[in-house]
Amino acid sequence: MKKRFMALSCFLIFFCGFTVQANTALKYNVNASSSWVPYYIPDSSEEPGILGELVPLLLAKANIAIEKHNFPPKRTNYALDNGLLDFDFVSPSWFPNRELGSLFVQSDPIIAIKENIITLEEKAQDWQNIDQIKAKEIGTVRGYLYHDDAEFTRVDFLSERDLIKALYKNRVDAAICGDLPALYWAKKLNSPITLAAVHTQGHLVMRLRKEHATLLPQINAAIAEFKQNGTTQRIIDKYTKQDVFNQ
Repeated sequence: MKKRFMALSCFLIFFCGFTVQANTALKYNVNASSSWVPYYIPDSSEEPGILGELVPLLLAKANIAIEKHNFPPKRTNYALDNGLLDFDFVSPSWFPNRELGSLFVQSDPIIAIKENIITLEEKAQDWQNIDQIKAKEIGTVRGYLYHDDAEFTRVDFLSERDLIKALYKNRVDAAICGDLPALYWAKKLNSPITLAAVHTQGHLVMRLRKEHATLLPQINAAIAEFKQNGTTQRIIDKYTKQDVFNQ
């Protein structure tokens, strides 16, 4: 991979009132799976999801050009590791020891995020303790990272939507899913589910390839400004304060 080097004349310190410019647009994937509702909503230009709206605004505020791609799930991590993509959004809580790896740096926290064990109401009592997933078959989303997946048997499905369907078809008794995606799809499919034990909770951050680390100050400044002026919360509310989440 050809590393992108910053021209010395562009290597200006952020607190002096300037921003570092990437000499090419930073490449990112549209989404990590076929859908990650309500964070990404495919084929919806008017309502592309929380990150679908926030990412272009955030990087524009940071004065960084971006280039959107749509790689299949299995190719995303390979593309990041090999420089075909420059950043994505992850939670350190998904990784062993909360470490994103030596190739990356991470931004300040952007959005709080939580994953639960999800199951049907009649089975909820069996999944109130996170240790109950050990050595069990657990529904997961193909391409997603799970810090403890050595402790259970992954049964991969294409999306959170398919996890809900799998519970009702008895293909698995429990799955790991973000709370908002689970509630969204349960409502859409008219298939109630229960949020059982918390699997992980933390924050989404930008996972940025280390050769672009000089851009972090302006990215973090944009994150802080959007938190302070309410931009991030307004976008979250647009997708989470609708009737589909009132359960």
